[in-house]
Amino acid sequence: MQALLLIDVQPDFIPNGNLPVPDGHTIIPIINQVQSHFDLIVATQDWHPKNHISFAINHTDKKEFDVITIDGLSQTLWPTHCIQDTLGAALHPKLNDQAIEAIFRKGTSVEIDSYSAFYDNAQLKSTGLTGYLKDKGVREIYFCGLAADICVYFSIIDALNEGFKCIVINEAVQALDKDVYHQQQIELRKKGVQFIGINELINT
Repeated sequence: MQALLLIDVQPDFIPNGNLPVPDGHTIIPIINQVQSHFDLIVATQDWHPKNHISFAINHTDKKEFDVITIDGLSQTLWPTHCIQDTLGAALHPKLNDQAIEAIFRKGTSVEIDSYSAFYDNAQLKSTGLTGYLKDKGVREIYFCGLAADICVYFSIIDALNEGFKCIVINEAVQALDKDVYHQQQIELRKKGVQFIGINELINT
């Protein structure tokens, strides 16, 4: 069985949001278009408390996009984003969400960030997504969402480790840093990840 995984399609990651991904808005009509090709659609939301450790504002003498080390893990300090129960953390209003069967929230713990849809950054806490998908008989995951070089990338790495086949819909992701994402694509292809265009998906 195939599943479509929509990662963090939230207003704060769209241009004019608190942590905008360039051209992030362009993926929404693509995602809406491809949903009819999947029997199972699952989404994630970044869902942070106000005092989250990843926010630069919560660190004295630090600025946004500084990189520090916390408990042995590298941590980028982000602009404040996706605060729980705010409009910026909601699913984007232009996203067709009627067919989304389940939503998995991440980044809820104050003391650790969570890029992946499957685990926090220290691999200590599972979101439960693996068990949910395997219970549904999912073997292949098609990836959409934001940002391609961060939350999508780390979700793919964890999905591979959990034994899923991973396919990225090219037009349905956008990266915060396109150069980083280009290098990640080379790495992921070597690991067996497929990258397909929307026309290829629709015509299969």
